[in-house]
Amino acid sequence: MLPKDPHMLASFLNTKLRDFYPSLDALCEDLDVDRQEIVDRLAAEDYTYDPEKNRFE
Repeated sequence: MLPKDPHMLASFLNTKLRDFYPSLDALCEDLDVDRQEIVDRLAAEDYTYDPEKNRFE
């Protein structure tokens, strides 16, 4: 369900976070995905989650 490419994953998640979810935790719970796995995958490409902006940068 989630894109394999980390840049596509960040884009996908940011769109979902912007349009549908108030937080990464809410997104992960609703999509039934492991939050730490997502954070780790994106951290490997220097993305970090900013909870104030509710997006990966």
